[in-house]
Formats: sequence, structure tokens, C-alpha cells
Amino acid sequence: QVQLVESGGGLVQAGGSLRLSCAASGSIFIINAMGWYRQAPGKQRELVALITSSGSTNYADSVKGRFTISRDNAKNTVYLQMNSLKPEDTAVYYCTAHLSSNYWGQGTQVTVSS
Repeated sequence: QVQLVESGGGLVQAGGSLRLSCAASGSIFIINAMGWYRQAPGKQRELVALITSSGSTNYADSVKGRFTISRDNAKNTVYLQMNSLKPEDTAVYYCTAHLSSNYWGQGTQVTVSS
């Protein structure tokens, strides 16, 4: 069993920054990829960013140039630095870890006020 614990969400004004963290613990041998998805009210969950164990990254077009994903493999932790936040970034952000199965965190709320 693998647990993911997220932190760092909150309320910020447009143009501001937040940093999300997600730490994985439990029965971990190797994590192939970690990342973040988000779900806004009335919308489907969408990919924000993913990072593999080798450091390759993938970003949603809507966050390219504003968000940066990074990873500390020794700590099984993934980070999402979010800059130049917009009201449309408001959503619940979910951490995910891809091992032999996919695991999800409980979600953390990010609210960007205009």
C-alpha cells in the first residue's frame, strides 16, 4: 500500500505563487512517474504536469512557462511550483504516483482570486 500526502494549497491573488508538495510513503520499490492533476467544479480531472524517475517532464499547454514540476527521488516527493497564477487555475489539485498501480492523494484546494 502506498500513501500520498499533499500540502501547500491555499488562497492566492492572481499573479501570485504557490508551491505544492506530495510525499509518497509505504510499500515503494520504484516510482515510475509522479505528477499532478486538477479538477475544477463541473469539469473533468485534467493533467497538469508529470515527471518520470529520470526527470523527463510533461506539462499541460495551459501551464507551460508558469508551472514547474520537480522531484526528489530520495524522498519520494514531487513538487509543483506555480507562478503567475490565474483565476482559471482554481481547482482541487491531486498528486499521483505511478508504480505497478496508480495511486492518488486526497487533493488540495488551490483558489486564485481575481
